[in-house]
Amino acid sequence: MTADTGATRILVVEDEDAISEPLMGALAREGFEATVARTGREALSLAEQVQPHVVLLDLMLPDADGRDVCRDLRRRSDVAIVMLTARGTETDRIVGLELGADDYVVKPFSSAELIARIRAILRRSAARREDAPVAVTIGELEVDEAARRVAVAGDPVDLTRKEFDLLARLVRDAGHVVRREDLMAEVWDENWFGSTKTLDVHISSLRRKLSDDPENSRYVHTTRGVGFRFASPEELAP
Repeated sequence: MTADTGATRILVVEDEDAISEPLMGALAREGFEATVARTGREALSLAEQVQPHVVLLDLMLPDADGRDVCRDLRRRSDVAIVMLTARGTETDRIVGLELGADDYVVKPFSSAELIARIRAILRRSAARREDAPVAVTIGELEVDEAARRVAVAGDPVDLTRKEFDLLARLVRDAGHVVRREDLMAEVWDENWFGSTKTLDVHISSLRRKLSDDPENSRYVHTTRGVGFRFASPEELAP
């Protein structure tokens, strides 16, 4: 494991020198401590050694599909992941986010835009750490934001990073409707460039993992045309 110098550590997973070299220079000029990996296997090894705060992950690697690398990284840690790819369809973005990525940047991109996105992710992560309560229990559901753990009736629930952030945001305002645009701004990005369909995808996945029937919802309720509401403690009382 690397020594902690206090700098924000970025792992760049990119096999093309024409992209990685100028990007590494731009990150260094902004005060980031950047390390490059050129294969998926090297990325997973360096992630253990470096313990990065953010991973910039190319999807087209010589030895692996970047989506598989993303899945492995997410299983191992809560590190922020930004996918870098030439594939920019809405479906590609949704798949990437479903796998646990925090953002999705389409090539060609400017270093300035990418660094701005990195800083936005770091600000949101810092805000979550500062505001996170020790734990919240509503009915049989327990959400521990500090440990990023969720359990229902004592049984752990495995959520992706975005699913957890979405659930935590709804639970903070349990009993009140949270507007779709507020969820997108706070859980994703106020400058989110894609369709809000990704929110519906994550809500559906969250309900499935909580065994929450959308036709007779116990936890997550839809307010059509407005947003979503997590049940109040009174509603979930025995």
